[in-house]
Amino acid sequence: MADLSNDAQRRSLLQTAAGLALSQVALTASAQTATVGPKPPRPQPGKPGEFDFLSGAWKISHRRLKTPGTEDWDIFQGEATCWSILGGVGSVEELRIPARDFSGMGLRLLDVKERVWSDFWVNGKSGVLAPPGLTGGFENGVGTFIAEDMDGDRPVWSRGVWDRIAPTSCRWHQATSHDGGKTWQGNWTMDWVRA
Repeated sequence: MADLSNDAQRRSLLQTAAGLALSQVALTASAQTATVGPKPPRPQPGKPGEFDFLSGAWKISHRRLKTPGTEDWDIFQGEATCWSILGGVGSVEELRIPARDFSGMGLRLLDVKERVWSDFWVNGKSGVLAPPGLTGGFENGVGTFIAEDMDGDRPVWSRGVWDRIAPTSCRWHQATSHDGGKTWQGNWTMDWVRA
C-alpha cells in the first residue's frame, strides 16, 4: 500500500485514479451514444495542454436562454477556479454561482490515443457525471465540442465552443441543432474574465 503521508503523493495518486476512472466513464459514454444524424466533423488532433488557458480564477457573466425559440434571457454572475491535471491531459473547472447556491464541475479529458477531447459536466447537487460528454478539439484557436442525443423522439446535436481566448479573457457558448448541424440556436453564453 502506498504511503499517503505526503500531500504531493496523495494528490498525485488521486489525480491518477480520477483520470483512469473518468477515462473508463468516457469510453463507456462514447460507446453508448447513438448516431442520430450525419456524423459531426472530426476535429483536428488534440494535444495535452490545450485547456491550460483556463487554469486560474475567473469571474463569469452568464446569459442563458429561458425558453427555446424566444428572446427571454436569464442574466447572472458566477465564478470559477480551474486546474490543469495529469500533465495537461485533463482540465478541471469548479463553477460556482453563489447567489443561486449552485456549483458544478466541468471536466475535460484528452483521449491520448485518439487525440480527441471529451467535455463532461457534474452538477454539485447530484454528483453524477452527465451523459453524453461533448467531444471535439481545437482548430485555429477555437475549441468546438459536439454531442449527439435525442430530444424526445427528435435527434439533436449540442455544441459547446471555446473562443475569444486571450490571456485575461475567453468565451464559452452553447447551441443546439435539430437538423444535423445545418442551423443552430444559441442558448447559453459565458464571458470569462480573470479574477
